[in-house]
Amino acid sequence: MSLLLLLVSLPTLYWPGGVESAAALKAAGIERLAVPVEQAEAWRKAGFDVAPVSAGDLAAREKVEAPGLAVEITLASATRNPWVSASGWIFQRKSAGRYYYNELPAGRAVLAGAEAYAYGADALLKIDPTDVGAFGGLLAFLKDLPPRELPAVADLGVVDDGSDDVGEVMNLLARRNVLFEPLVKPSPKFRINVELGTAEYPKEDAGDPSEFAAKVRRQLTDEARTLRVYGSDVVIGRVSGDGSHARVHVLNYGGRPIETLRVRLRGAWGRGEGYVAGRGKVALEDYAMEGGVTEFTLTAVGVYVIADLPAIH
Repeated sequence: MSLLLLLVSLPTLYWPGGVESAAALKAAGIERLAVPVEQAEAWRKAGFDVAPVSAGDLAAREKVEAPGLAVEITLASATRNPWVSASGWIFQRKSAGRYYYNELPAGRAVLAGAEAYAYGADALLKIDPTDVGAFGGLLAFLKDLPPRELPAVADLGVVDDGSDDVGEVMNLLARRNVLFEPLVKPSPKFRINVELGTAEYPKEDAGDPSEFAAKVRRQLTDEARTLRVYGSDVVIGRVSGDGSHARVHVLNYGGRPIETLRVRLRGAWGRGEGYVAGRGKVALEDYAMEGGVTEFTLTAVGVYVIADLPAIH
Protein backbone atom coordinates (compact mmCIF):
# COMPACT_ATOMS: atom_id res chain seq x y z
CA MET A 1 0.00 0.00 0.00
CA SER A 2 1.44 3.40 -0.90
CA LEU A 3 1.97 6.02 1.82
CA LEU A 4 -0.77 8.16 0.25
CA LEU A 5 -3.30 5.31 0.34
CA LEU A 6 -2.27 4.50 3.91
CA LEU A 7 -2.87 8.06 5.03
CA VAL A 8 -6.23 8.23 3.27
CA SER A 9 -7.32 5.00 4.98
CA LEU A 10 -6.49 6.26 8.48
CA PRO A 11 -9.05 8.12 10.58
CA THR A 12 -8.35 11.84 10.64
CA LEU A 13 -8.35 14.09 13.68
CA TYR A 14 -10.40 17.27 13.26
CA TRP A 15 -8.72 19.84 15.47
CA PRO A 16 -10.30 23.30 15.78
CA GLY A 17 -7.89 24.31 18.54
CA GLY A 18 -5.17 26.87 17.97
CA VAL A 19 -1.64 26.17 16.85
CA GLU A 20 -0.43 26.70 20.42
CA SER A 21 -1.47 23.07 20.98
CA ALA A 22 1.02 21.85 18.35
CA ALA A 23 3.54 20.59 20.90
CA ALA A 24 0.97 18.32 22.59
CA LEU A 25 -0.08 16.85 19.25
CA LYS A 26 3.50 16.24 18.15
CA ALA A 27 4.27 14.60 21.49
CA ALA A 28 1.39 12.19 20.79
CA GLY A 29 2.84 11.38 17.37
CA ILE A 30 0.02 13.08 15.48
CA GLU A 31 1.30 14.60 12.24
CA ARG A 32 -1.84 14.85 10.11
CA LEU A 33 -4.84 17.05 10.89
CA ALA A 34 -8.02 18.42 9.45
CA VAL A 35 -8.38 22.01 10.60
CA PRO A 36 -10.60 25.02 9.90
CA VAL A 37 -9.60 26.72 6.63
CA GLU A 38 -8.49 29.91 8.34
CA GLN A 39 -6.00 28.01 10.51
CA ALA A 40 -4.53 25.78 7.81
CA GLU A 41 -1.48 27.88 6.97
CA ALA A 42 -0.45 28.27 10.60
CA TRP A 43 -0.61 24.51 11.11
CA ARG A 44 1.42 23.89 7.95
CA LYS A 45 4.11 26.24 9.23
CA ALA A 46 4.11 24.25 12.46
CA GLY A 47 5.08 21.17 10.45
CA PHE A 48 1.78 19.31 10.08
CA ASP A 49 0.20 17.64 7.08
CA VAL A 50 -3.03 19.62 6.91
CA ALA A 51 -6.44 19.13 5.29
CA PRO A 52 -8.36 22.45 5.37
CA VAL A 53 -12.05 22.01 6.21
CA SER A 54 -14.65 24.72 5.70
CA ALA A 55 -17.80 25.00 7.80
CA GLY A 56 -19.75 23.89 4.73
CA ASP A 57 -17.54 20.84 4.23
CA LEU A 58 -18.03 19.85 7.85
CA ALA A 59 -21.80 20.33 7.68
CA ALA A 60 -21.99 18.20 4.53
CA ARG A 61 -20.52 15.19 6.32
CA GLU A 62 -22.94 12.73 7.90
CA LYS A 63 -22.68 12.84 11.67
CA VAL A 64 -22.34 9.47 13.37
CA GLU A 65 -22.81 8.62 17.01
CA ALA A 66 -20.04 8.01 19.48
CA PRO A 67 -19.46 4.23 19.56
CA GLY A 68 -19.79 2.29 22.78
CA LEU A 69 -22.42 1.01 25.16
CA ALA A 70 -25.67 2.75 25.86
CA VAL A 71 -28.18 1.41 28.35
CA GLU A 72 -31.73 0.63 27.36
CA ILE A 73 -34.40 0.50 30.06
CA THR A 74 -37.27 -1.61 28.83
CA LEU A 75 -40.89 -0.91 29.71
CA ALA A 76 -41.50 -4.55 30.53
CA SER A 77 -38.64 -4.90 32.95
CA ALA A 78 -36.60 -2.88 35.37
CA THR A 79 -33.44 -4.57 34.11
CA ARG A 80 -30.90 -2.48 32.25
CA ASN A 81 -29.79 -4.16 29.04
CA PRO A 82 -26.60 -3.21 27.21
CA TRP A 83 -27.18 -1.66 23.81
CA VAL A 84 -24.26 -1.35 21.40
CA SER A 85 -24.04 1.94 19.55
CA ALA A 86 -22.02 1.26 16.40
CA SER A 87 -21.77 2.83 12.94
CA GLY A 88 -20.14 0.06 10.93
CA TRP A 89 -23.41 -0.79 9.20
CA ILE A 90 -23.76 2.86 8.14
CA PHE A 91 -20.27 2.80 6.64
CA GLN A 92 -21.16 -0.40 4.78
CA ARG A 93 -24.45 1.02 3.55
CA LYS A 94 -22.81 4.12 2.10
CA SER A 95 -19.21 3.15 1.53
CA ALA A 96 -18.50 6.32 -0.48
CA GLY A 97 -19.93 8.54 2.25
CA ARG A 98 -18.07 11.16 4.24
CA TYR A 99 -18.56 11.07 8.00
CA TYR A 100 -17.98 13.10 11.13
CA TYR A 101 -17.75 11.92 14.74
CA ASN A 102 -18.76 15.17 16.40
CA GLU A 103 -17.82 15.91 20.03
CA LEU A 104 -16.70 12.44 21.04
CA PRO A 105 -16.86 12.03 24.84
CA ALA A 106 -13.66 11.41 26.73
CA GLY A 107 -12.49 7.84 26.36
CA ARG A 108 -14.16 7.17 23.00
CA ALA A 109 -11.50 8.38 20.53
CA VAL A 110 -9.70 5.04 20.14
CA LEU A 111 -12.88 3.04 19.58
CA ALA A 112 -14.21 5.58 17.07
CA GLY A 113 -10.91 5.63 15.18
CA ALA A 114 -10.70 1.84 15.17
CA GLU A 115 -14.31 1.54 13.95
CA ALA A 116 -13.69 3.96 11.09
CA TYR A 117 -10.49 2.13 10.11
CA ALA A 118 -12.05 -1.34 10.28
CA TYR A 119 -14.75 -0.31 7.79
CA GLY A 120 -12.54 1.88 5.60
CA ALA A 121 -14.64 4.96 6.31
CA ASP A 122 -13.69 8.50 5.31
CA ALA A 123 -14.18 9.93 8.78
CA LEU A 124 -13.16 13.00 10.73
CA LEU A 125 -13.04 12.75 14.51
CA LYS A 126 -13.44 15.62 16.94
CA ILE A 127 -12.09 14.14 20.13
CA ASP A 128 -11.81 15.20 23.75
CA PRO A 129 -8.38 16.82 24.28
CA THR A 130 -7.62 14.31 27.04
CA ASP A 131 -7.66 11.54 24.41
CA VAL A 132 -4.89 13.00 22.24
CA GLY A 133 -2.24 10.61 23.55
CA ALA A 134 -4.45 7.55 23.16
CA PHE A 135 -5.50 8.57 19.66
CA GLY A 136 -1.89 9.09 18.66
CA GLY A 137 -1.13 5.60 19.94
CA LEU A 138 -3.91 4.17 17.78
CA LEU A 139 -2.55 5.91 14.67
CA ALA A 140 0.93 4.52 15.36
CA PHE A 141 -0.56 1.03 15.76
CA LEU A 142 -2.50 1.31 12.48
CA LYS A 143 0.53 2.57 10.55
CA ASP A 144 2.56 -0.43 11.72
CA LEU A 145 0.01 -3.03 10.59
CA PRO A 146 0.96 -5.23 7.64
CA PRO A 147 -0.80 -3.86 4.54
CA ARG A 148 -3.78 -5.93 3.48
CA GLU A 149 -6.06 -4.62 0.72
CA LEU A 150 -8.73 -7.32 0.83
CA PRO A 151 -12.42 -7.35 -0.16
CA ALA A 152 -15.08 -7.56 2.52
CA VAL A 153 -16.59 -11.00 3.11
CA ALA A 154 -20.37 -11.43 3.29
CA ASP A 155 -22.67 -14.41 3.84
CA LEU A 156 -25.85 -12.86 2.49
CA GLY A 157 -27.18 -9.85 0.65
CA VAL A 158 -29.54 -7.13 1.89
CA VAL A 159 -31.39 -5.19 -0.80
CA ASP A 160 -31.29 -1.58 0.34
CA ASP A 161 -34.40 0.45 -0.48
CA GLY A 162 -33.09 3.39 1.54
CA SER A 163 -35.68 2.97 4.29
CA ASP A 164 -35.15 3.21 8.02
CA ASP A 165 -36.53 -0.34 8.33
CA VAL A 166 -33.75 -1.77 6.16
CA GLY A 167 -31.21 0.34 8.04
CA GLU A 168 -32.29 -1.12 11.35
CA VAL A 169 -32.14 -4.64 9.92
CA MET A 170 -28.54 -3.97 8.83
CA ASN A 171 -27.74 -2.56 12.27
CA LEU A 172 -29.03 -5.64 14.06
CA LEU A 173 -27.42 -8.09 11.65
CA ALA A 174 -24.08 -6.37 12.25
CA ARG A 175 -24.56 -6.53 16.01
CA ARG A 176 -25.18 -10.28 15.70
CA ASN A 177 -22.04 -10.72 13.60
CA VAL A 178 -24.02 -11.82 10.56
CA LEU A 179 -21.92 -10.59 7.63
CA PHE A 180 -23.96 -8.96 4.87
CA GLU A 181 -23.46 -6.96 1.70
CA PRO A 182 -25.80 -4.07 0.83
CA LEU A 183 -27.27 -4.57 -2.66
CA VAL A 184 -29.35 -2.61 -5.15
CA LYS A 185 -31.00 -5.84 -6.28
CA PRO A 186 -30.79 -9.54 -5.38
CA SER A 187 -27.52 -11.22 -6.35
CA PRO A 188 -27.10 -14.83 -7.48
CA LYS A 189 -23.84 -15.07 -5.56
CA PHE A 190 -25.81 -15.29 -2.31
CA ARG A 191 -28.07 -18.13 -1.21
CA ILE A 192 -30.02 -15.58 0.84
CA ASN A 193 -31.06 -12.15 -0.42
CA VAL A 194 -33.11 -10.19 2.10
CA GLU A 195 -35.56 -7.90 0.32
CA LEU A 196 -38.36 -6.22 2.23
CA GLY A 197 -41.72 -6.34 0.53
CA THR A 198 -41.34 -9.85 -0.88
CA ALA A 199 -43.41 -12.84 0.16
CA GLU A 200 -40.51 -14.20 2.20
CA TYR A 201 -39.77 -10.89 3.90
CA PRO A 202 -43.01 -8.89 4.29
CA LYS A 203 -42.53 -5.25 5.28
CA GLU A 204 -44.68 -5.65 8.37
CA ASP A 205 -42.19 -8.20 9.73
CA ALA A 206 -39.58 -5.44 9.95
CA GLY A 207 -41.76 -3.81 12.62
CA ASP A 208 -39.87 -6.08 15.02
CA PRO A 209 -36.35 -5.67 13.65
CA SER A 210 -34.76 -7.80 16.38
CA GLU A 211 -36.93 -10.80 15.53
CA PHE A 212 -36.48 -10.11 11.83
CA ALA A 213 -32.68 -10.21 12.17
CA ALA A 214 -32.97 -13.39 14.26
CA LYS A 215 -35.08 -14.98 11.50
CA VAL A 216 -32.43 -14.16 8.89
CA ARG A 217 -29.73 -15.61 11.10
CA ARG A 218 -31.73 -18.84 11.51
CA GLN A 219 -32.18 -19.09 7.74
CA LEU A 220 -28.46 -18.68 7.20
CA THR A 221 -27.69 -21.12 10.05
CA ASP A 222 -24.81 -20.65 12.46
CA GLU A 223 -22.83 -23.39 10.74
CA ALA A 224 -22.83 -21.41 7.50
CA ARG A 225 -21.71 -18.15 9.09
CA THR A 226 -18.20 -17.01 8.20
CA LEU A 227 -17.60 -15.54 11.65
CA ARG A 228 -18.76 -16.44 15.12
CA VAL A 229 -17.41 -14.89 18.33
CA TYR A 230 -17.87 -16.52 21.73
CA GLY A 231 -17.36 -14.83 25.09
CA SER A 232 -19.09 -11.47 24.74
CA ASP A 233 -22.24 -9.92 23.31
CA VAL A 234 -20.67 -6.45 22.96
CA VAL A 235 -18.13 -7.40 20.28
CA ILE A 236 -18.63 -6.77 16.57
CA GLY A 237 -16.45 -8.43 13.95
CA ARG A 238 -15.74 -7.80 10.31
CA VAL A 239 -13.89 -10.09 7.90
CA SER A 240 -12.04 -9.28 4.71
CA GLY A 241 -10.22 -11.81 2.61
CA ASP A 242 -9.44 -13.55 -0.64
CA GLY A 243 -8.07 -16.96 -1.54
CA SER A 244 -4.73 -16.33 0.13
CA HIS A 245 -5.41 -14.35 3.33
CA ALA A 246 -8.14 -13.47 5.80
CA ARG A 247 -8.19 -10.47 8.12
CA VAL A 248 -10.57 -10.47 11.07
CA HIS A 249 -11.36 -7.15 12.75
CA VAL A 250 -12.69 -7.41 16.32
CA LEU A 251 -14.14 -4.28 17.96
CA ASN A 252 -14.95 -4.30 21.66
CA TYR A 253 -17.74 -1.83 22.43
CA GLY A 254 -18.01 -2.72 26.10
CA GLY A 255 -15.66 -0.14 27.57
CA ARG A 256 -13.52 -2.63 29.47
CA PRO A 257 -11.09 -5.40 28.49
CA ILE A 258 -12.45 -8.88 27.82
CA GLU A 259 -10.44 -11.70 29.36
CA THR A 260 -10.90 -14.21 26.53
CA LEU A 261 -12.73 -14.39 23.21
CA ARG A 262 -13.02 -17.51 21.08
CA VAL A 263 -13.19 -16.81 17.35
CA ARG A 264 -14.56 -19.30 14.83
CA LEU A 265 -13.77 -18.61 11.19
CA ARG A 266 -15.19 -20.71 8.39
CA GLY A 267 -12.44 -22.02 6.10
CA ALA A 268 -9.02 -23.62 6.41
CA TRP A 269 -6.66 -20.94 7.69
CA GLY A 270 -3.17 -21.32 9.04
CA ARG A 271 -1.98 -20.03 12.40
CA GLY A 272 -1.47 -16.34 11.82
CA GLU A 273 -0.71 -13.25 13.87
CA GLY A 274 -2.79 -11.13 16.19
CA TYR A 275 -2.38 -7.38 16.57
CA VAL A 276 -3.84 -5.65 19.61
CA ALA A 277 -4.18 -1.88 19.82
CA GLY A 278 -2.05 -0.77 22.74
CA ARG A 279 -0.04 -4.01 22.87
CA GLY A 280 1.19 -4.79 19.37
CA LYS A 281 1.72 -8.30 17.99
CA VAL A 282 0.33 -11.19 20.04
CA ALA A 283 -0.07 -14.92 19.60
CA LEU A 284 -3.36 -16.46 18.55
CA GLU A 285 -3.85 -19.02 21.30
CA ASP A 286 -5.45 -22.48 21.27
CA TYR A 287 -5.42 -22.58 17.48
CA ALA A 288 -7.40 -25.43 15.93
CA MET A 289 -8.38 -26.24 12.36
CA GLU A 290 -10.72 -29.13 11.59
CA GLY A 291 -13.52 -29.86 9.16
CA GLY A 292 -13.13 -26.66 7.20
CA VAL A 293 -13.38 -24.48 10.32
CA THR A 294 -10.60 -22.55 12.06
CA GLU A 295 -10.75 -21.46 15.69
CA PHE A 296 -8.45 -19.47 17.95
CA THR A 297 -8.55 -17.57 21.23
CA LEU A 298 -7.81 -13.89 21.85
CA THR A 299 -6.86 -12.85 25.38
CA ALA A 300 -6.93 -9.51 27.18
CA VAL A 301 -8.99 -7.96 24.40
CA GLY A 302 -9.03 -4.20 24.72
CA VAL A 303 -10.70 -1.93 22.18
CA TYR A 304 -9.47 -3.39 18.90
CA VAL A 305 -7.83 -6.59 17.69
CA ILE A 306 -6.89 -7.70 14.20
CA ALA A 307 -6.09 -11.31 13.30
CA ASP A 308 -4.31 -12.07 10.02
CA LEU A 309 -4.41 -15.65 8.79
CA PRO A 310 -2.89 -17.27 5.69
CA ALA A 311 -4.91 -19.77 3.70
CA ILE A 312 -4.03 -23.44 3.80
CA HIS A 313 -3.91 -24.94 0.30
